Amino acid sequence: MMLRALLPAVLFILSALPANLVAQERHLIAYGGFAGFQAPIWAAKDLGLMAKYGLNGDVVMVPGSTREIQALLGGSVHFAQVDAVTTINAVDKGADLVIISGSLNTFPFSFVAQKEIRKPDDLAGKKIGIVGFGGANELAVVLALKEWNVPRQSVTIIQSGGAANRLVALSAKALDATVLAYPELGEAVRMGMNVLAHMRDMKTAAFPMNVIAVRRSFLEKNRATVKRFQQAYAEATHQFLNSREKAMAVLAQRLQQKNPKAIEETYQYFATSFSFPTRVSHQGLRNTLEVIAQRSPGAKAETNLDKYLDESTLDELEREGFFKR
Repeated sequence: MMLRALLPAVLFILSALPANLVAQERHLIAYGGFAGFQAPIWAAKDLGLMAKYGLNGDVVMVPGSTREIQALLGGSVHFAQVDAVTTINAVDKGADLVIISGSLNTFPFSFVAQKEIRKPDDLAGKKIGIVGFGGANELAVVLALKEWNVPRQSVTIIQSGGAANRLVALSAKALDATVLAYPELGEAVRMGMNVLAHMRDMKTAAFPMNVIAVRRSFLEKNRATVKRFQQAYAEATHQFLNSREKAMAVLAQRLQQKNPKAIEETYQYFATSFSFPTRVSHQGLRNTLEVIAQRSPGAKAETNLDKYLDESTLDELEREGFFKR
């Protein structure tokens, strides 16, 4: 009886909703943490751009690219903003994944150490914290050590969690060094930590940090949905680059940062770092493949980028003049 009484109310509510929203599947988009370089995904949601392009989407935090990839393969999310190295490693192991776009083609990190560590050679015998093994954090550390000619075996690399956790560990001297992005980087400097290098200024800077990955089978069956996502993601990146007020509002909401200076620092850094159109740097992808190959003795770097990258939906938008609009 109760169910029969509720039925007219349910039908009324459904009839009042737009027809396309009632029928549309909800799509989840994962991001990996609360650093400023996650902003394009946040902006796509917070600025109403997913709704603008007809995508019933929401964003969810899944800590770290490795867990994001697992969620993507398990069907818990439909899109994931991850780093290239984690995606490539998964594809090489047979994962049904492909990169479709990207918004950041350089490392956003700076190498931060205790104030008594004044030069790279001082890192010998020290503990360096990273989010987790197999991702961009570890790769950034390894590449920096290589450029500085500091032997990898001379340091201890420790899985230490997200940026906030590593900042606390630095302050407690549980870690000697780590790589951080804004806003945590600004806080580390205010704590008196020493910045050994900004990685975007190093030779190893070219690296696709923000890439969007989907299941290749999902792309094949849902091209229209993927294309709508691409439109929202691209416009979100464009608005972040070109509208300071909107970008600052997104950062303030998502970072929950009480220090206005930290928000300003984060915006100033990334407003000059994101890429538009939202394409992955082919050279950065090749650099990543070469580094991965170097870590396996005797292996040759893969040269077929199509194994990892499908830009067909971006190509369609380009032909339609979307990026010029």
